[in-house]
Formats: sequence, structure tokens, C-alpha cells
Amino acid sequence: MTTSIPEAGGSTVRNPWAWSPSLYFGQALPYLVVMTLSVVMYKNLEVSNTEIALYTSWLYLPWVIKPLWSPLIEIFGTKRHWITALQFLVGASLALVALSVPAPKFFQLTLAMFWLMAFASASHDIAADGFYMLALKTHQQAAFVGVRSTFYRLANIGGQGGLVYLAGELQERTGSMTTAWSIVFFILAGFFVAMAAYHQWALPRPASDTPRSPTGQHWLAEFLAVFAAFFRKPGIAVFLAFLLLYRFPEAQLLKLATPFLLDKLEAGGLALTTKQLGIAYGTVGLTALTLGGLLGGWIISRVGLGRALWPMVLAINVPNIVYVLMAAWPTGNLWLISAAIAFEQFGYGLGFAAYLLVMIYVAEGEHKTAHYAICTGFMALGMMLPGMWSGWLQQQLGYLNFFIWVLIATLPSFAVAALIKVPAEFGKKTDEEDAAR
Repeated sequence: MTTSIPEAGGSTVRNPWAWSPSLYFGQALPYLVVMTLSVVMYKNLEVSNTEIALYTSWLYLPWVIKPLWSPLIEIFGTKRHWITALQFLVGASLALVALSVPAPKFFQLTLAMFWLMAFASASHDIAADGFYMLALKTHQQAAFVGVRSTFYRLANIGGQGGLVYLAGELQERTGSMTTAWSIVFFILAGFFVAMAAYHQWALPRPASDTPRSPTGQHWLAEFLAVFAAFFRKPGIAVFLAFLLLYRFPEAQLLKLATPFLLDKLEAGGLALTTKQLGIAYGTVGLTALTLGGLLGGWIISRVGLGRALWPMVLAINVPNIVYVLMAAWPTGNLWLISAAIAFEQFGYGLGFAAYLLVMIYVAEGEHKTAHYAICTGFMALGMMLPGMWSGWLQQQLGYLNFFIWVLIATLPSFAVAALIKVPAEFGKKTDEEDAAR
């Protein structure tokens, strides 16, 4: 069966199965590396919780400010070229991380490489999402949205579960955690270079994927007008507070969950091995997160965002209590720990579905794509700022009191949920859509 069909003007159409799954698998991995694998590696290499939380939280910054340079990807070069070039850059930065891990100043060197990777990954997100909309017709975009989401989640499970488990296995075989993580990053580097080469062949060449030539200062005026329109939306201040505070407790918990699970019993942790972490948090937890997200989307499609909002606010906040219980009564039972993590992650996935729909609601209007990108910037900012101080706070309070504080920190989440106004039926599948299925 032919996978590539020439069109007029030299463009090609390729079966979306040949590139869409791999594109979004590749989109997820660098973000996972920067935000999650870096935390596990630094904890394994005995970096303090304060430094881990502070410096890895700063790595959110490229995703916070990516709307500021998104016009450059529209203006200079095609999105197809941006995708392959940025994947090669991610591969190069992964190789540099691998080379830096054994160095005397590995923390500073690897952080610099993670910064490079973060900017490349945030830029790749812009190019990949734009290319997806250009290369597929509207009905294809709808048909493949589930595919792209599934492969994005599979990348998270494979990375946070499989790669963390691999690092633990390599450590047991080599006797060196440094060597283990260096090998893991070399493997990732080779994978990304291969992926870039594959996409150079596999990505279609849609005729509409052309640079948009700037005309004087017109593009800048248009760019500023899009931002101005966003901040003139009715009730925007309350919605921004929601975007920043809805995940306020989760932003702090997320940075310390892995250190807590890995830390020694005398330090208040659960003393899991790196392999056990890959199973409990990276595989069981992420599977539960995915299932929670799927259920959350289904519930909203049946009852609407307005009716589902408060149950989902409870779902994302109440399960955090499992960390208080694990810190108060530590256990070495991997199945019990995995079940507790699954319960918390399932609730997080369920509650996060409401957050995504609120962003879609805020972005509605003429500049939907650009305004959604701005929302994602505030989403990243809401994770970055609380995460920065969470490591220091945990070291002052200890794990048990820190997790109690996380429960107290749910109050702003409840407050902003009470303030926002969204239509009860928003996101609900209509009778016409049911009939069209």
C-alpha cells in the first residue's frame, strides 16, 4: 500500500499513522526528561531536595514564555524543517547530558544541557502542533486526537517507568549510578537522532506549510493585538487566578513525591529502589493518571463542565492525603505503595480534565490557537513558582509536615474554583453529535 501520494505543487500526503504517533511520542519525551527524569537522576546522585526543586522548577520557564517566540516559527522556515532540526538538537543535548553526568561539576553542566533541551522541546511543541493542523484535514485531526494523546501517554509510561527501571537495573549491574544514568541518556540521544532522521523521511510536505513573510512591522502589531485581545476577555483576571492556583498543591507535591519515595527511612522517606520507583510511580501511577484523564473527559462530555467542576476539584485535591498517611506510617510493601500512588494519580488525572476544558473555554474566539498557547504558558507558570520553594519548605518541615501543608494548600484551589463562571453545558456532547456518530 502506498504511503506517500504526490499532490500538485510538489506537496505530499502521507498516511497519518506513519508519522502522527511517532511525532507525539517524540514530543512527550523531552518534557518528561527535563521535568521528571532529571529529578530522579539528581536524587540518585545525592543532590539536595532544595536544589532539585528550585532548579528543575526553573526549567518550566521555556514553556511559560513560549508564546513570545511562537511567531518566529511561523515566519522563518517551514514547521516540517523546525521539527526535524529541533529533534536533532534534542538528541545532541541528550548526548551532552550523558557526557556531563560523570564530570566533577555534573550538576551545573547537566542543568545547562537541560535548559537547552527545554527551549528546544518548547519550540518543538509549537512546530508539531502547528504541523498537525496543517498536514491533516479537520476530520482527520478529530480522528487522530486520541491517537496522539495515547502515544504521548505511552511515552510518559515508557520514560518514567521503563527508563527509570532501566537506570536501576544498570546501577545494579555496573555498581555505579553515574554510569547507569550516562548510559540511559546515551540511549535516549541515539533514539532522538534516529527519530529526527525518520521524520525527515516520514513527515508529509503539505503545500500550506510555508514561511509567512513579515511585512514591515505588520506582524508585530498583529502579534501584540492577539495578546491584547486575550487580556480583554470578560472575567480574565479570575480565570488567570484559576490557571495559576488550581494546581497549587499539586505543583508542590509533584516535585517532592519522587524524593520522598527514594529517600532513606531515617530521612522520612520510603526507601524504594530506583527500579521499584519505575514500577510504582512510573508505570502503575501513570497508567492510573491516564485512566483518570480518560474518565474525566468522558464525564464532562456527558454532563458538561459546569456540573463536573466541583467533583473534579475534590478529585484532584482529596487524594493527596495518601502522602500524609504514607509519611506517618511508612511501609515497604510495594503493592500498598503502588495502590496509594495509583489512587492519587487517578484523582489527579480526573481533576486535570476540568483544568484542560477551562483552558479551552478561555481560548474560545477568533484567536483560539494563540490564546490557548497563552493559557498553557500560565499553566506552566502555575507549576513553576510553587515548585521552586517546595524543596526548601520540605527540608524545613520534614516530609510529614510538608504533606500536611500540601493539604492546607488546597484551599486556594477551592477558592478559585468557586469564583470562576463556566457554562454548565460547556463540553457536553450534543444530541446532534451523538446522531452523527
